[in-house]
Amino acid sequence: MAYATRTDSTTATAERTTNIQRAALVVGLAFLVVGILGFIPGITSNYDDITFASHDSGAELFGIFEVSVLHNIVHLLFGVMGIVASRRIAASRTYLIAGGVIYLALWLYGLVIDRTSDANFVPVNSADNWLHFGLGLGMIILGLALTERRDTVRDTRTEARTR
Repeated sequence: MAYATRTDSTTATAERTTNIQRAALVVGLAFLVVGILGFIPGITSNYDDITFASHDSGAELFGIFEVSVLHNIVHLLFGVMGIVASRRIAASRTYLIAGGVIYLALWLYGLVIDRTSDANFVPVNSADNWLHFGLGLGMIILGLALTERRDTVRDTRTEARTR
């Protein structure tokens, strides 16, 4: 029985090294870092003007991207989700593709709202919009391009064994 456990843990460790899992981990870590940086004065300009959630937040990450406390929390949550998702192949794929769809939706949202209205509660500006577009497209491309049929089958078998 101990041998089976060792094989399972070795298999789980080996699976962690798939490209899609690495991608989910890297994207998750990037979101986590950006979320943390959004709370650091100096890296975030006009930090004294940060609000929880409003277009009135004057804080800008790197002096370019509008941020608020809510915006930073969303980045932190996306980061943690990516790190957790990277433990499984199927979860990594879902994280990248679904996260990409969410960021493309946020891009569209940013294009259609009046940025001076209460609808801009995230808040977003032009730089945020195009960053969201790039993130969304990039995440979807990673999720699709790095998915291998054999990885999905192997992940399903591993999950069945651990039940």
